[in-house]
Amino acid sequence: MCGIVGLFLKDSRLEPELGAMLTAMLVTMTDRGPDSAGIAIYNADAEKPFKITVQSPEGDTEFGTLADRVAALTGAPARLERKGSHAVLALGRDRAKAVLAMIRSDFPGLRIMSQGNRIEIFKETGLPQSVAEAFGVAAMRGTHGIGHTRMATESAVTTLGAHPFSTGPDQCLVHNGSLSNHNSLRRQLVRDGMRFETENDSEVAAAYLTHRLQEGRDLGGALRDGLADLDGFYTFVVGTETGFGVLRDPIACKPAVMAETDRYVAFGSEYRALVDLPGIREARVWEPQPAEVYFWERAA
Repeated sequence: MCGIVGLFLKDSRLEPELGAMLTAMLVTMTDRGPDSAGIAIYNADAEKPFKITVQSPEGDTEFGTLADRVAALTGAPARLERKGSHAVLALGRDRAKAVLAMIRSDFPGLRIMSQGNRIEIFKETGLPQSVAEAFGVAAMRGTHGIGHTRMATESAVTTLGAHPFSTGPDQCLVHNGSLSNHNSLRRQLVRDGMRFETENDSEVAAAYLTHRLQEGRDLGGALRDGLADLDGFYTFVVGTETGFGVLRDPIACKPAVMAETDRYVAFGSEYRALVDLPGIREARVWEPQPAEVYFWERAA
């Protein structure tokens, strides 16, 4: 049992409040999974850098060294913002591949949480309230985001085992449920060049969608492919640089509710996660149908 929330803003005037709204929604879901929590925020930086979010189990002891190494590699001062046990590194897109390779080879103690033009992922073990406070999530702005509070059933209670899972640039997934064929899918995806950091079945689902996106599918198409290839019971909420999608398996045994107004689209494992959103009394509220893809997208 886990708790999922998601918020996709149509009204740009709500963007400064995205972090606060997502935090309140996620904290409401605490009793669905108190082991760990995480949030993915999509925010358009005015300078439009490529962003790499990293986590250190030792706190920030490695972050200063990382900034120096990135500056030496790129020939320019590194912009690195520390947030709790995480740091967001901003750099030119043309340097991203080299920097990612350097982090993986020279900083084995750092974990890469996300990478992309707009995505930042923050996740840790502990209660949602504590995790959100540690990273200052309530003060974050953005266009859309998803969150997850976990009850560990498929793998250990660790930072890497927490959701969201990101397996490609600006793409992430949160999952409530369980996949029965994730081991065979993992082996197939590894043969196709995908990387895995955990034994969690949800990471396999994220990698499956990333692989489909790399093959040229849009998010909606990738989710529809999953109905044939992913065996189990699940509710997914996923994000890309410009998109936000929801999918329940054909049985739809996991709870889910959505609300839409002219200002936002919201998702919660339960309606109580949505009750404090602005204009919720006037929202169209519905339960997403089994095996039906719901997908919204905004201009890049």
